[in-house]
Amino acid sequence: MSLLRVTAADAAAQLDAFDTIIDTRSESEFAADHIPGAVNWPVLSDAQRHLVGTEHKQASDFDARRIGAAMVARNIALHLEREAGDKPKHWRPLLYCWRGGKRSGTLAWFLDQIGFRVQLLEGGYKAFRRAVVGELRALPPRLELRVVCGRTGSGKTRLLQALAAEGAQVLDLEAIARHRGSVLGLVPGAEQPTQKAFETQVWDALRRFDARRPVFVESESRKIGDLRVPEALIERMRRDSRCLHVEMPDAARVSLLLEDYAFFARDPDWFCRQLDALIEARGRQLVQRWQLLARGARWSEVYAELMREHYDPMYLKSMQRNFAGFADAERVALADGGEATLRRVARSLLYPTTASAT
Repeated sequence: MSLLRVTAADAAAQLDAFDTIIDTRSESEFAADHIPGAVNWPVLSDAQRHLVGTEHKQASDFDARRIGAAMVARNIALHLEREAGDKPKHWRPLLYCWRGGKRSGTLAWFLDQIGFRVQLLEGGYKAFRRAVVGELRALPPRLELRVVCGRTGSGKTRLLQALAAEGAQVLDLEAIARHRGSVLGLVPGAEQPTQKAFETQVWDALRRFDARRPVFVESESRKIGDLRVPEALIERMRRDSRCLHVEMPDAARVSLLLEDYAFFARDPDWFCRQLDALIEARGRQLVQRWQLLARGARWSEVYAELMREHYDPMYLKSMQRNFAGFADAERVALADGGEATLRRVARSLLYPTTASAT
């Protein structure tokens, strides 16, 4: 049989058509970023690649290839036994490695000899990465974005989740970034993805949207934690998109923050360390006051003061400066962050005629 090859552009356009997408690179390469939905069948592990590289430097290319070939053969045998043993004859996998195709081509040859309908990604991950970068420039201008704005604690993320539950198209950048977008935004136990992985996941979300329907997205800074929002997306959000201005009473905002950031109450020292980042902007004396309140478990006071003296003063200036549609934003009133309130408001945004009739 002859192996079929697919370009990166064609693969990106039909990812869901493959039965399995197999990344043959090492585990660390896979962890840094991979094609959405791919599984990792390393032809050489990180440790083995290091060993082969050392042999190449200290001995010869021939010796390195001989050692590497034996490792590759053993690894492929294990993959065939463990992962391919139950695959039917019509199984259609897509294989890729970094660029040259040696690792993916070797595994593909064995699968092809068995009789599977194997396809190889031309140019490997590197070519796919180029395709993703190009699509991240091309897709945002095609979408109608509705940017959900609102002060800290006003329920923007919860409203997005309620909209998604009602069938709306939602791009939750903070969920993809695993960060809530502020100095206190790091999610416990969740490490942020690499920049490349973040961009791949954003692309994967964008490509699935129906351009005939609006996409709801939260107003974000150019960076979410350590990650940069793709330039074409942030520009589309800021220059050419309608805004929704979510408003919630201050007391309800504090209650929402107490719920969403309850983990800080279990580790006040961690909270205080995060606040150190505000010393330059707000002064050591004020930050130390907030840290003292936190260590005294006076969380309502901490959040109320952070809102009033740090987040709220920055919010209006940032929105007016960065989002062209903010001045004419539709006002969205949330009495609280409860499920019933969010569901009602989400429905009113998606079905305004029905909501007004009821």
